[in-house]
Amino acid sequence: MSADIHIGDLADFTAEQSKERSARNLAAASLRFGSLIAFAVILTVFSLTAPYFLSIGNIGNVLGQSAISGVLAIGLTIVLVAGGANVVTGGIDLSLAANMGLSAAVYATVTQLGYSDPVAVAASLLTGLAIGAVNAAAVVFAGIVPLLATLAVMNVVAGLELVLTQNTVVPASTDFLTVLSASDALGIPVLAYVLLGFTVVVTAIVQYTPLGLRLYAIGEFPDAARAAGLPLKRLLAGAFLASGLCGGIAGILSVSYLSGSTTGSSEMLLPVVVTALLGAVFSRRLVPTITGTLLSALLVGFLVNGFQLLNLSSTLVSGVQGILILIVVSATTLLRKREI
Repeated sequence: MSADIHIGDLADFTAEQSKERSARNLAAASLRFGSLIAFAVILTVFSLTAPYFLSIGNIGNVLGQSAISGVLAIGLTIVLVAGGANVVTGGIDLSLAANMGLSAAVYATVTQLGYSDPVAVAASLLTGLAIGAVNAAAVVFAGIVPLLATLAVMNVVAGLELVLTQNTVVPASTDFLTVLSASDALGIPVLAYVLLGFTVVVTAIVQYTPLGLRLYAIGEFPDAARAAGLPLKRLLAGAFLASGLCGGIAGILSVSYLSGSTTGSSEMLLPVVVTALLGAVFSRRLVPTITGTLLSALLVGFLVNGFQLLNLSSTLVSGVQGILILIVVSATTLLRKREI
């Protein structure tokens, strides 16, 4: 009799677990497909109300405008993958926008001093890597929470940019920048191809190589990864270095797009965070992916572009981005709690 009771309890427990798993999968699928449907609805509404919204030239323009924030968001995604998607205790890099600003200022300043493009490119990339190294040291070796560490680094880097530029725009014009800022015969900017090519390369590394699998392992299952002998600290430090490098690359793209440095790099932080966090809803398991980040960058880019074509206030864009962060973080957090 007792055995029958235990077997019955076990069957009920198994059935309940199966129901919870099905409900969780349904909720995750609803969030993912709901996001794709929302994307389609946005495109449809803007195509019907905004002139030339779906023209080849405008689509290329959106890709080009999204290149800088997209590269930064991909850098943040790498940190989210390796550090875990919990932005409070896991992976986050709030210094990326400031990194881009300082890297752009370094590039423009070096060219102003008469140095060649290769020297300026190297200086910008090394600046980004140095900032990534500081983040890695603060988080991995000093043990500071990433949210606080990268926030502090952001302020320091922003201050260095002001010192270097004296809070002014440093103009830059070189052959390499001219090529980057050009468009092809269809009117599609070179920056659009840079974004797509960069996404393909990083996707191949992060999502289809043993290194990428290790990054996901230490982010999602750190205890199991540690037990398997994976070098958690080294991999996490590498993620921050990669993020810093993305900041340096974005700095170069920014100089080509604006023909100089910019004093408003901090304004890029919210769109970058939105893009990286929103990208998780485009993946099957609601985890950060590079391809999801690209889709997210395009969604945000089309939102901004549609608002511009309809002459709507730019403040509405920030409001929509804030709402997107709230919805995505809340939904994914609730789903993960149900998994525990």
